[in-house]
Amino acid sequence: MEQKDTVMSSMLAVNKKFSEGKRDEGSEDVEGREEQTQQDGSKPVLADGGPDKTLTSGSGPQVSNGFTTSTPQSPREGAGTALGTAGPASGPGGGTGSSGPPGPPGGLRTLVVQQTSLERPRETWSKKMDFLLSVIGYAVDLGNVWRFPYICYQNGGGAFLLPYLLMAVFGGVPLFYMELALGQYHRSGCISIWKHICPIFKGIGFAICIIALYVAFYYNTIMAWALYYLLSSFRSTLPWTTCTNSWNTGNCQRYMSSDQNVSWSNLSTSPAEEFYTRQVLQVHLSPGLHQLGSVSWQLALCLLFIFTIVYFSIWKGVKTSGKVVWVTATFPYLVLFVLLIRGATLPGAWRGVVFYLKPDWEKLLSTTVWIDAAAQIFFSLGPGFGVLLAFASYNPFHNNCYKDALVTSSVNCLTSFLSGFVIFTVLGYMAEMRQQSVDAVAKDAGPSLLFIIYAEAIANMPAATFFAIIFFLMIIMLGLDSTFAGLEGVITAMLDEFPHILAKRRELFVFGLVCVCYVGALSTLTYGGAFVVKLFEEYATGPAVITVVLLEVIAVSWFYGTNRFCNDIQVMLGFYPGCFWRVCWVAICPCFLLFIIISFLAFPPEVRLFNYLYPPWATALGYCIGVSSFICVPAYMVYHLLNAKGTFKQRLLKSITPEPNPDNNRDFIVTNAI
Repeated sequence: MEQKDTVMSSMLAVNKKFSEGKRDEGSEDVEGREEQTQQDGSKPVLADGGPDKTLTSGSGPQVSNGFTTSTPQSPREGAGTALGTAGPASGPGGGTGSSGPPGPPGGLRTLVVQQTSLERPRETWSKKMDFLLSVIGYAVDLGNVWRFPYICYQNGGGAFLLPYLLMAVFGGVPLFYMELALGQYHRSGCISIWKHICPIFKGIGFAICIIALYVAFYYNTIMAWALYYLLSSFRSTLPWTTCTNSWNTGNCQRYMSSDQNVSWSNLSTSPAEEFYTRQVLQVHLSPGLHQLGSVSWQLALCLLFIFTIVYFSIWKGVKTSGKVVWVTATFPYLVLFVLLIRGATLPGAWRGVVFYLKPDWEKLLSTTVWIDAAAQIFFSLGPGFGVLLAFASYNPFHNNCYKDALVTSSVNCLTSFLSGFVIFTVLGYMAEMRQQSVDAVAKDAGPSLLFIIYAEAIANMPAATFFAIIFFLMIIMLGLDSTFAGLEGVITAMLDEFPHILAKRRELFVFGLVCVCYVGALSTLTYGGAFVVKLFEEYATGPAVITVVLLEVIAVSWFYGTNRFCNDIQVMLGFYPGCFWRVCWVAICPCFLLFIIISFLAFPPEVRLFNYLYPPWATALGYCIGVSSFICVPAYMVYHLLNAKGTFKQRLLKSITPEPNPDNNRDFIVTNAI
């Protein structure tokens, strides 16, 4: 309202000058216009559409007074003149240039108010590299380190790379590119963007925000575990190397080749496993999901520290988070290369590499391999969480997001491949020390692969303390990047949807959001918290986000229209997307996502953690949590249709018709000053 009042006061001020007979275009008029520019930040635009060269440009509404004409101009003509599209005016001094003499004293003047935007200018990245590192840090997360190597060797080793690359080229990368282009063109978060695409699908944005909250509830707990390990690493003897601690049981056995007097049985457990399950998680104190137990105060403090870092990294927007990622996104690569070099020099490392890459081509005939490849590339690149839309919305309008999509997705895939060498060189070393097969050593997947197997391998290396510190620092940094991104997606969406309420209260809103995430994560900090983490990971986010992205692709490609979307890209980048991208967006990507959804429903996973098999009621609870986010989509469709005006056909037509984006248009208010 303040900006609108400024526009009106500027109009009245100019009208007053005209009524007092200030007609000449000499030095006094220039001085008056300069004073007006300094007061309200307006920029006069002459009748030919070009700015007055004597005035400095400013932000906010732009007010222009045209040259005198002998005949009154219509609003359409006045607006056309300001745009530089109208023909020459008739009468004395009616030329379209800026050098024409003033008209008769009694003539009418046309006042054109050119209003580019009434909103605050959108924040942008300080540097292009801030954006690239933020996207890379988001895409490269803990799953690249523990999930890809395990899935790769489980599904045929080197042969798995074929379906993985095919799914990346025809499914993952096109979705990645599409979200970057949408966010950059419409410059909106995942909620408000839908009014410019297909308003009836706005529920997708709310569903994305709920899914992001669910992820924040459990994902940061894994970083709290890593922080506990990090703090425990600052000692000469790592606590997960001995069986003489208070949490150890009689079954604890060190089983390395140097321990000649140890007999390993099926009941034996390693000190690393007991440290993880009995000291960090304390999962032995909880019988299952039906009785989680109390909150572990050590993990609660660790998580509080993690969220404190998160808050002060994102509270000011991309200007601050863009600087933090210079550390959090680059440090993991430094550690990966250090661990790779160290792992390659360990005895038995070659056994792990051979096991990792030895192709088993017969496994490609199994549907499971292709399902795993599609799911891995989808969750690795991360479309559908609102993050890519948010990050791209802070880019300059003509930024080459096509090149960014190819670079960042390639870096993500190469990082997954590199992580496999880092993990399996160490697993080969463990197999050599235990005199077992690599398959027997690499039986654990998920967090256990990092916190048990890899932690134990590090503990038996020379300079174990140093490698433990940098390894768990890397785990924390990988997780922080993804948390920054996930919460920024929610923050951008809410600030764009409710700018008048939240735009000037970002710090308070971020603080409230972080508090909600911390409270929501308390269930994962209980003695049975690991069971809750597994439940959220398997059911609450995976199926829901895939379904949401499927609807997103359908809304963009089929309702908004591929041609219109490609025209938007041409306006931004100067070239029209090729046939490959158009076919992927219209047909291949929807089939790709539908394939994952049907596979999940046809072959529901048997969820098990340690020796606990999730009961049927836990599975039903997981599906209910997943549906709780997705239900926003049909619920908003019904709400939108009920609140629209007109017949049902008119309501439906309006609900699928995109609204014009004010950021890509200029509004003109034309009035005649006497």
